[in-house]
Amino acid sequence: MAITESSSFRPENDVSSRTGAADAAALVLDGAGSESGPGPQAAGVEQAAADSAPVAEMSRLALEEHDESIRYVRYESELQMPDIIRLITKDLSEPYSIYTYRYFIHNWPQLCFLAMVEKDCVGAIVCKLDMHKKMFRRGYIAMLAVDSKFRRKGIGTNLVKKAIYAMVEGDCDEVVLETEITNKSALKLYENLGFVRDKRLFRYYLNGVDALRLKLWLR
Repeated sequence: MAITESSSFRPENDVSSRTGAADAAALVLDGAGSESGPGPQAAGVEQAAADSAPVAEMSRLALEEHDESIRYVRYESELQMPDIIRLITKDLSEPYSIYTYRYFIHNWPQLCFLAMVEKDCVGAIVCKLDMHKKMFRRGYIAMLAVDSKFRRKGIGTNLVKKAIYAMVEGDCDEVVLETEITNKSALKLYENLGFVRDKRLFRYYLNGVDALRLKLWLR
């Protein structure tokens, strides 16, 4: 089953997963582990990221402040892994092994963000950033999940924006993802951020549902 705000990754279809065990051996802002809002330092980094993006996209990158009780933090330690796995296992349609989570999170911890309400994790995004065909730097949103009780608060949108900020800092040229073609809410979320439909992938998921590959150009 797909959730309201989600994207999901197929290990056998991802370029990096076919490169072998050697490659699969996984924004803390300087001095800051979490933010109750962007804050002066975070705002400076995020503004710099926005300034690097196309002018037409800048208005889409501002975080939405729906609820001040929601904090966005970057992944910091293995202690946060169970919360991420719990959210994604509950809500995404594809089963993942612990090695899949660790492949992304251990290799790209700066591209994993959590939404927190007090001590509870209510949203998570997991991404990667590497070279694509030795030509340009491609970001990939592998997993995005939001607790059903906390949807329609802009959490999914803000998590994607945080990931995009971090990717821009890493000289990302484009961002891609796959989501179920039936997941209208996820499609709306991404398209509102400037993603476009790039390709239809037939029977992409184990449940037989087609996927749409979405793409956002940053340069």
